[in-house]
Amino acid sequence: MSHKEHKRDVFSSKFGIVAAAAGSAIGLGNIWRFPYLTGENGGAAFLFIYLFFVLALGVPVMLSEFIIGRKSQANFFGAFRKLAPGSGWPIIGIMGVAAAFMILAFYSVVSGWTLEYIVAAAGNYFADKSSEEIKVFYDTATGQSWRPIFFMLAFMAITAFIVKAGVQNGIEKACKMMMPLLFVIVLVLIGKSLSLEGASKGLKFLFQPDFSKVEGSTILNALGQAFFSLSLGMGAMATYGSYINKNESLGQSAIYTSLADTFFAVLVGLAIFPAVFAFGIEPSEGPGLVFVIFPGIFNQMVGGYFFAVIFFVLLAITALTSTISLLEVVVLYFVEELKMKRTVATWVAAGSISALGVLCAINSSIFGFFDSTSSNILLPMGGLLTVIFVGWVLGKTVVRNELEEDGRPAFYFRIFIPVIRFLAPLAIAIVFLNSIGLLKF
Repeated sequence: MSHKEHKRDVFSSKFGIVAAAAGSAIGLGNIWRFPYLTGENGGAAFLFIYLFFVLALGVPVMLSEFIIGRKSQANFFGAFRKLAPGSGWPIIGIMGVAAAFMILAFYSVVSGWTLEYIVAAAGNYFADKSSEEIKVFYDTATGQSWRPIFFMLAFMAITAFIVKAGVQNGIEKACKMMMPLLFVIVLVLIGKSLSLEGASKGLKFLFQPDFSKVEGSTILNALGQAFFSLSLGMGAMATYGSYINKNESLGQSAIYTSLADTFFAVLVGLAIFPAVFAFGIEPSEGPGLVFVIFPGIFNQMVGGYFFAVIFFVLLAITALTSTISLLEVVVLYFVEELKMKRTVATWVAAGSISALGVLCAINSSIFGFFDSTSSNILLPMGGLLTVIFVGWVLGKTVVRNELEEDGRPAFYFRIFIPVIRFLAPLAIAIVFLNSIGLLKF
């Protein structure tokens, strides 16, 4: 092993791996999309279908990225160059790094909104404001002005300071603190939400199984959410996989990460929808739910000031654990391929992404282009090519060795190979065709 590989930073514990990987997977979509999808698509019926796809598709694809990362001990581009030298496969790595770059450019803008809302909530700005006044605040906070740019830059600076410190001292340490805090905050919010009169309607919306709502689009929604929710296709999990010790079980890490992501999304639903129904508001999804509707709900709540502040802190932490992993994909590429020092790589990456972020903040067309190109094309294509590579190119022996537990092939190895060769590519192809509008039910 080379001197460089000896010096490679690694996660210090299983908890560190899962905290970082789950932090990457848990994003703002878990808060404003997943609970609504669940309620609108048959409650517990949708949850059951979604969980099936998480285990049947999400975990194998995540495992594939972990295998690529740990086997190669390299960034997402370097991994394919190392594992398939002289071939065209490194194009997957380029797509992944490009996807992380583009996603962070627009996601940092949305993340910046959470900071502005923390400041506004802490200053009691929303007290006694009408829903129209809150909507005006939202339009200004997210509109084409200096404000979204300022808060986007602040958010990127926080992200960069954590990534600059390295894996153990930066990413792992931050995620080990933030992830437990995330769950504590959401449990406090659930306690308040469930205590409201009329909260039971929200529970019914979320959990009452309604199989009459299960149709083709439900299956597609569950499949797409299982793929997009887990940070797959852009090399984040492969990058984190490259920091996992050989003695750690990749299977356990993938399952714990996927279940933590799902569990958190369900908990958020418990925090949000009982409150929405208690105040007689129509359930909805998207940024408007958390940035327009919820400030008004907190106004009507006993202790609303406290709950508003911790709610927006919850949003900011959720965003931050994702922006950390996105920036790390780009930084590791700069460190290993362009031979930059980590500090320089971090600020160059953060600076160039922030420049694109400014464009996203002032031009909604650029924002939309980055969003649709990364989500509809780069991520599904990256995920599809990744599983084909692991299933057909990497070889059974390499995969078996990476999935060894206590010196023996993992019990799921025999299932993993056919899933990754046949089922996963088919499922991701369906996600891809649906995302570009070629497949509808």
